[in-house]
Amino acid sequence: MARSYTLNTPGAASGGSEPEHTRSSIDYAAELNPQQYAAVTAAPGPALVIAGAGSGKTRTMTYRVAWLLDNGIPAKNILLLTFNNKAAREMLNRVSELVGASTGELWGGTFHSIGNRILRRDAEQIGFRPNYSIMDRDDQKQMMTTVVEESEVDTKAMRFPKPQLLCDMFSLAINTGVSVEEIIEQRYDYFAHLSDTLVKLRDAYE
Repeated sequence: MARSYTLNTPGAASGGSEPEHTRSSIDYAAELNPQQYAAVTAAPGPALVIAGAGSGKTRTMTYRVAWLLDNGIPAKNILLLTFNNKAAREMLNRVSELVGASTGELWGGTFHSIGNRILRRDAEQIGFRPNYSIMDRDDQKQMMTTVVEESEVDTKAMRFPKPQLLCDMFSLAINTGVSVEEIIEQRYDYFAHLSDTLVKLRDAYE
């Protein structure tokens, strides 16, 4: 049985004072086509909206956020995930213009940027410091190159995986929760004879 939801403006449910942010004057039905309007005003909860190129996805998402804010959802309770940070900034700016209020508390960005934001906020809970650095792919490759060089393995005397392939191997082991030995056996069996050496490199890299 489907759940029903009621959106209350802050203060209304408890009989408190009027909220600081008043409802905007957006006429959603006039600004959107019927399909966009249905998506924007859908009840809180899971909703899948499939739309092709040029159908107004960004506009719909922008108005959806504005509609939630207009209906009493605190900005800090809204998470807007996009494929790139530019798109997130664009949507947040549009929402701010639409509702005439700051969206500073609204969470918007890519999966990576939001993950980074959460990690920095709670870094100490997992043994990190909030000012940790994130290595990009080039940093990762350079560090692996240094590790291989310092291991004194003669990579020219045999067929040996390149630094980037080593990074891929070790990342795959972490992401799938299996050992490096298993990854080598399953996907890189032509390096099976180097298994012990590669495990030592992984340990040195970590």
